[in-house]
Amino acid sequence: MIASPQQNYVTVEEYLQVEEQSNIKHEYIDGYIYAMAGALDAHVTIAGNLFALLRNHVRGSGRRVYIADMKARIESLNRFYYPDVMVTCDQRDQETPGYKRFPCLIVEVLSNSTEAFDRGDKFADYQTLESLQEYVLINTKRQGVECFRRNEQGLWVLQSYTSDHQSFRLNSVDFEETMAALSENVVFE
Repeated sequence: MIASPQQNYVTVEEYLQVEEQSNIKHEYIDGYIYAMAGALDAHVTIAGNLFALLRNHVRGSGRRVYIADMKARIESLNRFYYPDVMVTCDQRDQETPGYKRFPCLIVEVLSNSTEAFDRGDKFADYQTLESLQEYVLINTKRQGVECFRRNEQGLWVLQSYTSDHQSFRLNSVDFEETMAALSENVVFE
């Protein structure tokens, strides 16, 4: 996400209308829209690999997997973000074709320009989603997956996977896969 917003305040309805016709994706934070930067090869490849693996895993289960072009809406904070990968298990998300409000899993693939935001304010915002069970950050500099999971007490607990691990697990969707499959065709930065 680019640091400076476009100048004028816009309503949610205006944002959704503009975004539907825009060639550029924008995230929306409390009335201001922020243009999103493009991604590098490692970022796109990792996101694509995970999407393909998850899509195959959830096929026929009623769960839906979305990649970078689907917005996550955080109504309580007046925000729309574009996660790299998102899974929803909630049928209410079929009511809103342009965004999803009840994800159980959100994945962000880290880049130099977004890492601080993805780890900080964006994660804090995502934590307000009651449906969210797992927030995952994937490294593009070396093999690494960080899974933040909400436990029974509502606390976020970190499980890290590195190149020393053969596989990683996403509990929210009962999914386990190898680190090699996630990083297939990836040249780390």
